Amino acid sequence: MVTLKGGTRPPWVGLGASVWIQIASGNAFNFPLYSHSLKSVLGFSQQQLTMLGVANDIGENVGILPGIACNKFPPWVVLLIGAVFSFFGYGVLWLAVSRTVESLPYWLLWLALCVAANSNAWLGTAILVTNMRNFPLSRGTVAGILKGYGGLSAAVYTEIFGILLHNSSSKLLLFLSLGIPILCILMMFAVRPCTPASGEDTAEHCHFLFIQAASVVLGLYLLTTTVLYHFVSLSAFVSYAFLVLMVLLLMAPLAIPLKMTLYPSNRSKLGTLGQSVESMDKMEPLLTQSISATNLASFYESDSVSDVDMLLAEGEGAVKKKRRPKRGEDFKFLEALIKADFWLLFLVYFAGVGSGVTVLNNLAQIGIAQGAHDTTTLLSLFSFCNFVGRLGGGTVSEHFVRSRTIPRTIWMTFTQIIMILTYLLFASALDGTLYIAIGVLGICYGVQFSIMVPTASELFGLKNFGIFFNFISLGNPLGALLFSGLLAGFVYDNEAEKQHSTSCLGPNCFRLTFLVLSGVCAIGTVLSVVLTKRIKPVYDMLYSGGSFKLPQSSSH
Repeated sequence: MVTLKGGTRPPWVGLGASVWIQIASGNAFNFPLYSHSLKSVLGFSQQQLTMLGVANDIGENVGILPGIACNKFPPWVVLLIGAVFSFFGYGVLWLAVSRTVESLPYWLLWLALCVAANSNAWLGTAILVTNMRNFPLSRGTVAGILKGYGGLSAAVYTEIFGILLHNSSSKLLLFLSLGIPILCILMMFAVRPCTPASGEDTAEHCHFLFIQAASVVLGLYLLTTTVLYHFVSLSAFVSYAFLVLMVLLLMAPLAIPLKMTLYPSNRSKLGTLGQSVESMDKMEPLLTQSISATNLASFYESDSVSDVDMLLAEGEGAVKKKRRPKRGEDFKFLEALIKADFWLLFLVYFAGVGSGVTVLNNLAQIGIAQGAHDTTTLLSLFSFCNFVGRLGGGTVSEHFVRSRTIPRTIWMTFTQIIMILTYLLFASALDGTLYIAIGVLGICYGVQFSIMVPTASELFGLKNFGIFFNFISLGNPLGALLFSGLLAGFVYDNEAEKQHSTSCLGPNCFRLTFLVLSGVCAIGTVLSVVLTKRIKPVYDMLYSGGSFKLPQSSSH
């Protein structure tokens, strides 16, 4: 059983450190920054390049092993593995792009990119699972914050790419291979399992609002400075000053544990689940609307422990038969796989992110085809809007699920309807609509992430949550393979061949791809409506009192 850290300050220290690791784990979003160099320096075709994008997405989203590891090892071990993957994966890519080693085979580069991006899965799973367990009563908010900062990571890397690395792809790859491991080593021991609070606290709500506000300020700052760089020539001193200010804004979440250290409260209004039985008895009215100590303790137990407990209980006559869990309780992985809701959530997520990642992987080529040659501005715009969608999706869904017990998946439905229209707008290639379409798509794309994560935990429990959300995340690389690698790359190369050029120009380069993507989101919309209707009773049960509560039998 994992040793838990008590007190109210350590979870916030871990959340502040997790923000930095979440930014680092956005390394997979950097593919558009160096993809053009892979194509020009190594002489790849567009289809070869899109298949490298598929490797990037596979590595980023194949996280079954990290999910299992989170139940077996402390977070620092999982983070260390991610750091090692980043070092070796991006190191090989740097050797190729910098021409330090000549003629590396394509399959080795594909595998190296897959390993490099897989560091994202290890880092992201470790911090998300740990923080969701540390703040179990605010799952949507925590998921929105962490996924929101993850959405900003591309803009952060873009600032570093332009100011510190002078738009050099080889320097960026070297920075990723060394910088991410160093950051993980500095932060990994601050991310630890902590004893959750036994009830909701107004101070906690204010702390979350502060972090959300700080992330919005950071997002606006990144968007503003990126646009400023595009239109105004700034001196080196001003550019580095902007970079320092960005670092300070990233440190804002650490102000909460600092405030707790300097101004400790005399008496905690709410206890923790590690309290004595006597003190918990005094809080009985609160516990009827929150999570029992037995339920939350099960988040950190292995399956073998729960099985032994069940056998002992059977021997004592406490139960006659081990029943299957109900939705909202803790599922094992194989138990969840036979549930229709699990596969509906997978397919809805696949339609949303699988189509969106196709645009992200081909963002540079889409921009060039429609006459926008500054791809860093496009990436920063997509990154900021992705952040807005992730943060907003978590916050808005948390509000409506508590106030009206509306299932979170209703927001996946709305955004996929908007995505249908956005893809049609892309296909039309009307003048002046490219930036609007990219911004809207970024928001809708971000919502899919921040909704899927807490929904998976609410339907199937937190005990094996790392495995569930990583399995559902496979919808991202699957979509990249089908829609980006096989469809978009093939259509692009065919159109480029018609133009007798290696680079395709004009709306026909991606028009068929966008029409197919709009059809995919139409199917996703229908499935999302079905899923929302099916799980409405679950949310009526979990949030009937206006705050989150688990069934008393959620531990099995």
